[in-house]
Amino acid sequence: MKFRVAKEAFLEGLQQVQSVVSTRTTLPILSNVLIEASAGGLRLTTTDLDVGVSGSVQAEVEKDGSTTLPARRLATIIRELPAEEVEVSVDAKNVATIISGPSRFKILGLADEEFPALPDLTGAREFQFQQATLKDGLKKTSYAISTDETRYVLNGIYFTFKDNQVTMVATDGRRLAMVDHELEFPESNECDIIIPTKAVNELQRLLGTDGEVKMSVGASQVSFAVGDTLIVSKLIEGNYPNFRQVIPGEAKHRITVDRETLQKVVARISLLASDKSNSVKLRFADNNIDVQANSPDIGEAQEQLPVAYDGDDLTIAFNPEFLLAPLRNLNTDTVHIELIDEMSPGILRNDSSFLYVIMPMRVSG
Repeated sequence: MKFRVAKEAFLEGLQQVQSVVSTRTTLPILSNVLIEASAGGLRLTTTDLDVGVSGSVQAEVEKDGSTTLPARRLATIIRELPAEEVEVSVDAKNVATIISGPSRFKILGLADEEFPALPDLTGAREFQFQQATLKDGLKKTSYAISTDETRYVLNGIYFTFKDNQVTMVATDGRRLAMVDHELEFPESNECDIIIPTKAVNELQRLLGTDGEVKMSVGASQVSFAVGDTLIVSKLIEGNYPNFRQVIPGEAKHRITVDRETLQKVVARISLLASDKSNSVKLRFADNNIDVQANSPDIGEAQEQLPVAYDGDDLTIAFNPEFLLAPLRNLNTDTVHIELIDEMSPGILRNDSSFLYVIMPMRVSG
């Protein structure tokens, strides 16, 4: 195998696929990137057996072939090369010689036959998204994914396809983020799947704001094709909890507030939230939200935010990080806070199809 490639293009291709490569693996082949050279250029593939990524790079291929080389080390070498063009040749024993200007490296590879093939999802259910739509949905929900590995079904985003609508949900049991999007697909494609965190992170890194993404759903795998790049992932098996049960009934109070202002106020006040309670109080009264936090060992903070509110006095406490997460990830000017009472979950909405449920905290005083 022998090819010439632009240094920056090769490096970009390697960086696109190397993030799934595990630094701790018992199988040496999983530390490697599969490089396939043909007349069409290079195809680079990595996998950790749960998530696989494959992308292409333009190159001038003198001799077809394939091999696997240590992904991270190769990327480090390519980054440091002195010239703009790189020549790579690989012998029958999978020893790669890399030449760039006066620099010459030799790296030992492994045979491509050992590399696990990415699953073929031919005949799977297919869905076409706008990249911007999918990117937006993941951004508005992924921060609420649970990191508790004992509740593995919550370690991803739940996608439900029904009635020409896709609903994306993430929850950790103390908050829930949900987005709906209209999407045309045949009734036979209706399904529910859980996409794990690692695949969600890879997808968010890859998605842009233009063009389409093709999603293919098999029995236990899902793939996303974005341009020349493919992400394939195992699905999380198990039954996702009935998330609609935790969405509170009709609210007694609905307060509209400037999103960015609320975000800045909560961020400021939370600087003095107690490490023990880790909460901020929101007191609604007389066309104001009084945002408060106190820590017995440090002090207290308070700031008033004018809003349209003429209901009974109501004080509710939330974990500040849980309150800030959706505010950071929305892009609307205003948000609506919906409340029933001090002990019922609060809801945050915008004017589109986003909904966020947050459990209140019990605090004294």
